[in-house]
Amino acid sequence: MKLINDIKRHKIKSVVLAALLVAYYFCLPKDLFKDPTATVITSSNNTLLGAKIADDGQWRFPKTNNVPEKFKTCLLLFEDDYFYIHPGFNPISIFKALKENISSGSVKRGGSTLTQQVIRLSRKGQSRTYLEKLKELILATRLELRLSKDEILNLYASHAPFGGNVVGIDAAAWRYFNREASNLSWAESATLAVLPNAPSLIYPGKNQQQLLNKRNRLLKKLLDNGTIDRLTYQLSIAEALPQKPYPLPQTAPHLLQKVAKHNKGERFKTTIDVALQSQVNHIVKQHYNILKQNEIYNISVLVLDVKTRKVLTYIGNSPTDKAHQKSVDIIDKPRSTGSILKPFLYAAMLDAGDLLPYTLVPDVPTQFGSYQPENYDKSYDGAVPANKALSRSLNVPAVRMLQSFGLDRFYHYLKALKLKDLTHSANHYGLALALGGAESNLWDLCKSYAAMASTLNHFNAKSSRYFTNEFCEPTFNFKTTINFGSPVAEKQIFNAAAIFYTFESMKQVNRPESDLSWEYYNSSQEIAWKTGTSFGFRDAWAIGTTPDYVVGVWVGNADGEGRPGLIGVQTAAPILFDVFDMLPKSEWFAKPYDEMITVEVCKQSGYRASTVCETTTLLEIPIDGQKTPPCPFHRLVHLDSQEEFQVNSSCESVSNIHHKSWFILPPLQAHFFKLKNPIYKSLPPFRSDCDERTTVAMEFIYPNEQKTIYLPTDFDGKTNELILKVAHSKPELQIFWYIDSAYIGSTKTLHEMAMIPTPGDHTITVVDEIGTTIKRKIKVLQ
Repeated sequence: MKLINDIKRHKIKSVVLAALLVAYYFCLPKDLFKDPTATVITSSNNTLLGAKIADDGQWRFPKTNNVPEKFKTCLLLFEDDYFYIHPGFNPISIFKALKENISSGSVKRGGSTLTQQVIRLSRKGQSRTYLEKLKELILATRLELRLSKDEILNLYASHAPFGGNVVGIDAAAWRYFNREASNLSWAESATLAVLPNAPSLIYPGKNQQQLLNKRNRLLKKLLDNGTIDRLTYQLSIAEALPQKPYPLPQTAPHLLQKVAKHNKGERFKTTIDVALQSQVNHIVKQHYNILKQNEIYNISVLVLDVKTRKVLTYIGNSPTDKAHQKSVDIIDKPRSTGSILKPFLYAAMLDAGDLLPYTLVPDVPTQFGSYQPENYDKSYDGAVPANKALSRSLNVPAVRMLQSFGLDRFYHYLKALKLKDLTHSANHYGLALALGGAESNLWDLCKSYAAMASTLNHFNAKSSRYFTNEFCEPTFNFKTTINFGSPVAEKQIFNAAAIFYTFESMKQVNRPESDLSWEYYNSSQEIAWKTGTSFGFRDAWAIGTTPDYVVGVWVGNADGEGRPGLIGVQTAAPILFDVFDMLPKSEWFAKPYDEMITVEVCKQSGYRASTVCETTTLLEIPIDGQKTPPCPFHRLVHLDSQEEFQVNSSCESVSNIHHKSWFILPPLQAHFFKLKNPIYKSLPPFRSDCDERTTVAMEFIYPNEQKTIYLPTDFDGKTNELILKVAHSKPELQIFWYIDSAYIGSTKTLHEMAMIPTPGDHTITVVDEIGTTIKRKIKVLQ
């Protein structure tokens, strides 16, 4: 009541006092410092990976939250010994400074506390007058009420100038001593403690004697007050001063570039394993020095932890030069995929129940309209197990499998993987989709392989359950923990059995020459991996996975220039295996038995065994594989008693006919198959007295299904011949050749016919001696 009465009696004084209190409360800006800061990235253990200079050209790191003890001790002893007990200003220091300055007639001594220096740093550009000192004093007391002593000390350490364009203890430690501030010695900490006192006059490389004297006087104080012993003191004063700033680490420059787009001016802790990043940087540099001799200049590498989906290594480009796009981060750039999408096709067909792992698929000359795929070595196997077609990266079987499976169905699987560079419709890519007709990037491809590996891991570890967010984006943000969603019974894209058999096939891919005998060494690990080479030798890929890690490598030229020898297995694969050698060894994936069923499979064809398959085996297949048809290649044939000839009821008594299962491929497949498989047994011929019309078949080898044929001319202007070829199930039969109903000749055993047709449309007709006829329409251009 008395206070209220006093206020009423002294209204003006009370209003003035209240106004002063309000002014005092609001006199300090909410944010003392608004200077731009550098973008800083650190590894998962807080090691500096790199920094991008602030917009004002200063090496000013974001505010530190922890001032190293050695630097704090040196700083307080040098600048403000009573920091933890004064209210923001030190009356004794101020009195001594005034006395000395008045007696000398100039400013010789400041008398400012660290709190006042924080205020002065925030009010940059202000003249050093007594009025300004008064303002600093008032603001300093207000700052003491707002922040703790340690917070004030952090502000000072983060914004103090250290000479040149270096601001703050963190940047200074790296620029002058090339290490973290927490790892500085007593001599180094003392050096940095005295620098802000006169940063424009004294900094490393300039005024060395003055800097040395100041540092050593501070070290002597540390000795005198018992902070350091005499041996430490003697060793410290013997340490040399830094001569010039060090460049900041550039361990992951392209990741820094990516982080700066969305977290500019921040301190960003990444998931990068700094030791692994440094090792892979060294590997990339070694391979770059070799590849650049062939004018191949760019390499990118990504390493993911499958179980956490964290990025462990991020190398966006090789250490090339500006002329070869050194600053371009290729990890997220679209490039032609080559064969790197083939495993997804194989997995999709297994998942849909359209294929079994070892089913024979055709590998013969093939043409779809104007599109004619070819294998890399331009040879054909006739028929090849699907898993071998994938491990050998055969193009023709892949395209035929895609055509059989359906372009739209496969495209649906790829879209489910969220490959962001797949921007056109399925028809735009056509059947070339499996061979590099589309573009993708290393990030999306690695995340897809990681998701498949993780699906298998989770299925086996979580009671045969799938996770709803399995196919998620990886992260390089240490603070982010991937949420894989909730466990469910339904697959998300591929079932676990399809993934397992895809990886089993990829494990058999022939490794580079240096790793050809890898399976004989205990130190080697099993890796599911795949290479890719784009058309024109512009892009070389290699991506591999174990249950724990995914490694992805791209090699090429950022400008798209192709080079001879720019092939996945020759350029990207060696890097991939060098990186895997740096990673801990993983055990192989366990079989997902709950997604499998045991069935009888034909050993020769890989299909489900039919009743006439001669040799069968029990194998686990994906459950949906039960939908696949039984073996179409085994047929019950009828032989004479010596099994030398085929017979039928037209020439042999039924009681004398022997019935035997026989593996028979279609003529075109058989033609190429027996070139690679000498043990392939053709059907015995029919006995001469038997009617065999219904058992004979033949197919064109060339021309195949293409409609347009170009006849080139040689250097003499002579038109080259067109070589017609036919495969016959009974090659010893004579066949007769016609063009547009005009007879042109006959062949026996080797059914090839050379001719020079006139330009235009023609019909090729082939008739064997028992009347079997096939035709092919062509258009000839010269």
